[in-house]
Amino acid sequence: AACLSPTLTLHPPSPEKAASLEYDYETIRNIDCYGTDFCVRVRDGMRYWNMTVQWWLAQYIYKSAPARSYVLRSAWTMLLSAYWHGLHPGYYLSFLTIPLCLAAEGRLESALRGRLSPGGQKAWDWVHWFLKMRAYDYMCMGFVLLSLGDTLRYWASVYFCVHVLAAVALGLGLALGGGGPSRRKTAPPAASLAPEKLREE
Repeated sequence: AACLSPTLTLHPPSPEKAASLEYDYETIRNIDCYGTDFCVRVRDGMRYWNMTVQWWLAQYIYKSAPARSYVLRSAWTMLLSAYWHGLHPGYYLSFLTIPLCLAAEGRLESALRGRLSPGGQKAWDWVHWFLKMRAYDYMCMGFVLLSLGDTLRYWASVYFCVHVLAAVALGLGLALGGGGPSRRKTAPPAASLAPEKLREE
């Protein structure tokens, strides 16, 4: 109903102009499920999920963050996003894992992906996509379990695998001289791992 209600009050300035007007309703489109599931990076996946809130966070929180570093600004934004969700510790654990993942994928991709052949880059993207989805699985447990003890107990049962892998990837990226996420070249937002996209490249 909330998505349909704008049509009840959305009227052109005059009936004559109605024929030439076109409405797209992008401001109320909130989730691009395909983009979230099939984009390669954590960074891009965040942009496809809860898009109107992400836009607000980018405009009013990220851009006014006290730090200039992409990762620290992201951490500040994720901290406030966790607070917006509530006071359960699981929210904070999950949201504050995101900046580590962003730093790791940015540094490692910057250091390695460009050195690979086109086939190697496709393989890289498939592995990166798989790891991104596992990171989402891992982080969502904070939303499911909510408590500090339960979330940490679950993460311990899988050996804090995402934290460990992200720390190793970050260290490797730094050792290989990878640049930060803000300095790397990014793919167009519509790029995804759809089979037809991979065949076109």
